[in-house]
Amino acid sequence: MTFQLYPFEKLNKLLEDITPNKNLEPSVLTIGEPQFETPEFIQNALKEATPLLKKYPKTTGESYLREAMRGFMHRRFGVNLDNSQIIPSFGTREVLFNFPQFLLFDKERPTMAFTNPFYQIYEGAAIASRSKTIYLNLNKDNSFKPDIDKKQLAQCDLVIINFPNNPTASSMSIEELGKWVKLALKYDFVLLNDECYSEIYTDTPPPSLLEASLHVSNDKFKNILVINSISKRSSAPGLRSGFIAGDAQILKKYMKYRTYIGAASPLPLQVAAATAWTDEKHVSFARAVYKKNFEIAQEILGTQIPKATFYIWLHVKDALVFTCKLYEKYNVKVLPGEFLGREDARVNPAKDYIRIALVENETKTREALMRIKECLDEQ
Repeated sequence: MTFQLYPFEKLNKLLEDITPNKNLEPSVLTIGEPQFETPEFIQNALKEATPLLKKYPKTTGESYLREAMRGFMHRRFGVNLDNSQIIPSFGTREVLFNFPQFLLFDKERPTMAFTNPFYQIYEGAAIASRSKTIYLNLNKDNSFKPDIDKKQLAQCDLVIINFPNNPTASSMSIEELGKWVKLALKYDFVLLNDECYSEIYTDTPPPSLLEASLHVSNDKFKNILVINSISKRSSAPGLRSGFIAGDAQILKKYMKYRTYIGAASPLPLQVAAATAWTDEKHVSFARAVYKKNFEIAQEILGTQIPKATFYIWLHVKDALVFTCKLYEKYNVKVLPGEFLGREDARVNPAKDYIRIALVENETKTREALMRIKECLDEQ
């Protein structure tokens, strides 16, 4: 198998011979990692659970963790799940990589589609599955939402969408998601929505694909799956707590497959994660911080405040040149969009965009954005 370098490795290579301005404090706005302390009550739950390290964790996850996750889905989306419809996972990255391999293993000519630009694990999973790839290109003309090509969808075994979207920060309504549910049923492909940014919203909570499935009367979630995580929601990426939920028939077989992977979460992590999934107050604090950062960006850069995520998807004249100049002169790191996308019909829809992750506090965010504005004014 041959995988491309990860976007951050590409960035390191791009900047390796550049000496940044040492008169300015470094500002790193590249990775979607919250730069805030994990709430103390979550840390305390982890500390108090360390005696459980003497026990092996179950692949299925402990009942209290499943209950906490199911409670989150009920409170947030009005979706009632039973235990056959949800599987706790060791974060969501491992699911995104191994689920396509499980699902597509018996397909003679597997075909997988996913949004472009994308989280690179989607591409890695396609490569590991020996899958043909169809890109669902996101660009300004389609408001960064995938166009529907029914001929292409008819070929698909698995379609991965990602809304709220990383990196473009676009969102879909429940009606738009419902159309995709109907397509999954009509053309008999499995549709998975990566919903890891569902809780980082600025005003109206975005819907879940499972919520949309109920909206179009697909009550059993046939062919429909979602994943979610507390990494962004609770500023706790180190807990590696996520889940996959939806179609019970698919998940039953996937659960058997997972017993061979060995990706069960250690019990102290499960206790802390259950505590985080159960509480909503701390998430409101994080949302307020990110919304304020978007307001600062609107003030300084004139960008619109998106409905969700903590990203700005900013068009520039030449993203590679701009990224290098910004680092050299202003000691700010951002991520060129083309590292997150691939050419399709000779066009990379992410070309000449940069992704800015607004994951710092208000003071650091304002300082970094002022430097970016100066660099933009020099284009």
